Amino acid sequence: MKDVKKPISFSFIKRHMSSINPPVFFISAFLIVCFSFYGGVFNDHAAKTFAAAETWLVTNMGWFYMVVVALFFVFIVYLAFSRYGNLKLGPDNSNPDYSYLSWIAMLFSAGVGIGLMFFGVAEPITHFISPPIGEGGTVEAAQNAMLITYFHWGLQAWAVYIVVGLALAYFAFRKGLPLTIRSTLYPLIGNRINGWIGHSVDIFAVLGTMFGVATSLGIGVMQVNAGLNYLFDINISASVQVVLISGITLLATISVVAGLDAGIRRLSELNLSLALVMLLFVLLAGPTALLLNGFLQNLGNYFSNVVSMTFNAYAYQPVVEWMSSWTLFYWAWWISWSPFVGMFIARISRGRTIREFIIGVLLVPAGITFLWLSVFGNSALFIELGEGAGSISQATLESMPTALFIMLEQLPMTKIISVIAILLIVTFFVTSSDSGSLVIDIITSGGNKEPPVWQRVFWAVSEGVVASILLAAGGLSALQTAAICSALPFAFVMLFICFGLLKGLQMEEIDLPTS
Repeated sequence: MKDVKKPISFSFIKRHMSSINPPVFFISAFLIVCFSFYGGVFNDHAAKTFAAAETWLVTNMGWFYMVVVALFFVFIVYLAFSRYGNLKLGPDNSNPDYSYLSWIAMLFSAGVGIGLMFFGVAEPITHFISPPIGEGGTVEAAQNAMLITYFHWGLQAWAVYIVVGLALAYFAFRKGLPLTIRSTLYPLIGNRINGWIGHSVDIFAVLGTMFGVATSLGIGVMQVNAGLNYLFDINISASVQVVLISGITLLATISVVAGLDAGIRRLSELNLSLALVMLLFVLLAGPTALLLNGFLQNLGNYFSNVVSMTFNAYAYQPVVEWMSSWTLFYWAWWISWSPFVGMFIARISRGRTIREFIIGVLLVPAGITFLWLSVFGNSALFIELGEGAGSISQATLESMPTALFIMLEQLPMTKIISVIAILLIVTFFVTSSDSGSLVIDIITSGGNKEPPVWQRVFWAVSEGVVASILLAAGGLSALQTAAICSALPFAFVMLFICFGLLKGLQMEEIDLPTS
């Protein structure tokens, strides 16, 4: 008797497809593939399109980005000191899942680490030699350069993250809703979050996360390439950067497969340790007293001017190109990153109170960021104002990613500390990629906090591909445009998230704790 061939079983496919939310997963993947095809095949046309889109957004919607970021900051400060501050992000008897050290390390690594490595020296020097208004190269220009840099990396950035993170943690851990962006709108639209409105919100979040993370990965790999060129004379080119992205994405994929505790948490703690080593070295090897004085003065200058700067659109001194390259880029970058960082900090913040969450996320990473900027930025500025005038600024004008390594050249043990810097950039790269992959996995799987490994690998690889496409289609300018464009739709979503969170808190059925 002949063997009868058994019908092909689709149980394997069904089992894996059951782990995703099909509309969100497939539409997001399709749009990202279309973008990658367009940017990769029609490279020149894509570069022109990106430039035109950036010009239109900055000219017509710049005011909107500035207003919403200011509103987000006011909103979270209100919540921190309101009667809702004592509510826990979880059951009333819950305890935090992570210690303060691990929590802060993961906050810092996921939030701004890779950007600080790139811009910590480059941004103050750029504003010093080419300020938005006034004369460059003066002592006043140096003070204003640090003020502008603090403003871009300060409390507003973390306020944007807090809006999304707090809403997600509240609705997921206290109300038992899925850990997805759509859940934050439940008080506004009820069960319709499970329909196309909810799908659309999650798709916007996936796209914002993808392009926000890809921007960071592109910036990071440009600096790794610059460091390798400085140390080992490896060419700076798009092809080398694509190879680097491939290699580091492989490391990120391994970390993603290892999971949150075994991979991301340990790498984040390594990041924080290496960052502290670099910070202390530059502080102690440089003019320590001057750097500490500068830190104190920069803080005072920032808090004295933060309100006026928040609403300064340079309407009477049009500097459109400067605004698009700096303030508006940052505001859009933070918004596009907010689904990623917001969901990530929500995922690691179960059991903390609303007040503890807001104050911790707002002040601790910002404080570390301010210290970092003062030590690295002021070190570069003091060199420029002293005997090394022109050395760092000239290198920054020629190639911004090299600014950090040229500054380190002025210090002892240059080669060793430069190797540590490259290692730190790589580990920040890895934690950004695997954290972003985990967040996209959770969104596209409908809120599953432990999505399957194959999804994590798929999105980690996708981030590397998109970063490579953006670098090939225009380098830093294309990266900035992608962040600005992807942030616009999600900025509107975030306004509704604020309304949803406020309404959810007002609907609390328990007696609010008073102490």
